Amino acid sequence: MEPLKPAHRNDLMEIMDDHHGQPSTLVISQLPTDQWYASIGDNTLADAIQDRRMHNAHRLQLRGESMRKILGQLTEDEHLG
Repeated sequence: MEPLKPAHRNDLMEIMDDHHGQPSTLVISQLPTDQWYASIGDNTLADAIQDRRMHNAHRLQLRGESMRKILGQLTEDEHLG
């Protein structure tokens, strides 16, 4: 998890721009939204990307333990039992 390189920032902007106004663009991230500016690495471009992402968006924030962690515990219990 490091800031995007300039080419990757531009690619993300182009994708978001192309999909702006189109139905059903799904963006999934393990990174909390308040850390996106630092991750994108360019505040001006981050503003433009966030504007396109959040326009008419439905935001779902998942809670609870990671399924990977839960499934890992189940696998360990199977091996022990």
